This record gives sequence, C-alpha cells and structure tokens, in this order.
Amino acid sequence: MRRRARTRRAATTAALLATAVTISLAAGCTSPDEGRNDGRSPDRTSEAAGPAPVLAVKIDNVRRAKPQTGLDAADIVYVEQVEGGLSRLMAVYATRLPETVGPVRSARESDLELLRQFDRPTLAFSGAQRKLLPLIDKAPVNAQPPGATDGAYYRGADRPSPHNLYLRPARLMPSVPGADALTTGFRYGAAPAGGRADTSETVRYPAAEFTFSWSAEQGRWLVSQDGAPTVQTDGRRVAPATVVVQYVTVRTSPYHDSLGNYTPYTETVGSGKAKVLRDGRAWDADWKRATPADGTAFTAPDGSPVTFAEGQVWVVYARAT
Repeated sequence: MRRRARTRRAATTAALLATAVTISLAAGCTSPDEGRNDGRSPDRTSEAAGPAPVLAVKIDNVRRAKPQTGLDAADIVYVEQVEGGLSRLMAVYATRLPETVGPVRSARESDLELLRQFDRPTLAFSGAQRKLLPLIDKAPVNAQPPGATDGAYYRGADRPSPHNLYLRPARLMPSVPGADALTTGFRYGAAPAGGRADTSETVRYPAAEFTFSWSAEQGRWLVSQDGAPTVQTDGRRVAPATVVVQYVTVRTSPYHDSLGNYTPYTETVGSGKAKVLRDGRAWDADWKRATPADGTAFTAPDGSPVTFAEGQVWVVYARAT
C-alpha cells in the first residue's frame, strides 16, 4: 500500500514548508529559455531516502503537440476534458524524473482540487487564465510557470508555439521524491478476485477519443488516441499497467478561453462508479474521495479494495451519465 499515515504526511509537510522558498506567480507566461529536445538521456532513478513533493506537469495533448516526451516515466497520468471537448494530461512524477517533459501547457481550476491529495506538489504549467492566477497563488502548491526558475523551460525547434514548450524536471526537483510521495489512496498488489475478460476499452470526449488495448506480450495496455497509437519522441509506445475509467461530474467553471469556450470543471471529490483495467480484465468499482486532502479509494461492491498492477496508472475522467 502506497498511502502513508496522515501523521507522517503532516510532519513531512511541516518540514518542507519550513525550508521552502516562496515562488511568486507572474500573471501570464514569460519567454522561456531556448534549447533542443531529444528526450534520449537516461532517467534519474530514486535512491534517496525521505519523502519529498511530487512533480505534476500539465501536458499538451492536441494533435500538433504529439509525439510527447517523458510521458512514460510518469507514475500516474490523469486525463481531463478541456475547452472545445479536447483533452489535456497531468503527469505525476515520483519514482523517476526524465530529463525532459513536454510539451507543457496551461493549468485549469480543477487541477488545484486534484493536487490537494499531495503534500505541496510542484506544479509545472505554461500559465493560466488571468482570473485563475490568484487561486493558483493561494493554493498549497509550488507553482512553477516559465520564468519562476532559471533554465527550467525551453522552446523546441521541431514544432510551432505554443506546442513546443519543454521542462527540465531536474531544475525544479533537488531529488527524486520516491513512492512515499504518491499519497493517492491507490492500492497495488495481486489482482482482485472476479473481474471479466476485457482486451479493449474506449473513452470518448466530444472532440477526443482514447482506446486502451491489452497486449498479453507486453503485459500492458497500449494507448491510442483519435485512432492513432500514442508514441513518444523516442518511438516508444505509451503502455500503462493499469487504466482507471473514473465516472465523475463534469460541470462548467467560471473560466473560459479567448474564443469564449467555457472550461469544464472535473469534480474529483465525492463518490461514484469506475472501471479498473489490469491484466487483460476489467473490474467494476466504486470510488470515494471524502475531502480534497484525501486520496481516492477504489472498492468492489463487497467493500474490498480493487488493487492495481505495479507500474504506470492512467486515470481517465469520464462524464457520469
């Protein structure tokens, strides 16, 4: 079980806050450093003892942003609906930090609720709607837009702006946080009893589609988006060990983009239904997250925990019907 005791979280948070440097968030993006992105350097692997905050990165997920870099090193990838029925990713890093992650894009209001389950996480994002910036300033996160830390971001030359902003995680993280920082409430272990054979699942947003296909050879779910395989800049296929389709309330937020499209708000606190995919099988589950500071528990109808396979987890937020 990856969830730490609440008392340990409180002690860790106090220690971190005592030594943290307060980052003031500028109202909008500044020009990041220029550089080259190849994504080929080896990951840094966690060896250090002691918990530290996770790194959460908002990742562009439209066609012009692909292929992405550093996605396979994330412990968790959250998928959320944004304006125009499109999708955006939030990748959470705790056990590995790739040399490069991106393209990085802007934050949303619902990200702040989702991130409350972690102890003062570092949030890397390209900016936010102007009226949202004060909420990010007040949130218990280490906000890291371009310009907050020298050399953390650069623009790649392989695609046009705004789809070419990349992050160097090592500039923001003094060490790899480690698995103890993943205070998500997820349980890992042997497959639960029951379930049913399931080798393909598709989740549709108004303007985006995700398909997860089981590969018995790899022991992973191969990700496809909008009918095309999801691969990285190094050619590797993105393939999580566990996929969670979590059915949630998606409502309209007070914020909108420059075209007047209002931002969907994904409610991640509460309870509802879910589908957990692992090992080529599917389990129907109930999910519950009592407060923003809590992780999310997934249980079978009899109340027993639905355990995840070791490895990357994708959580896809789908509108409850």
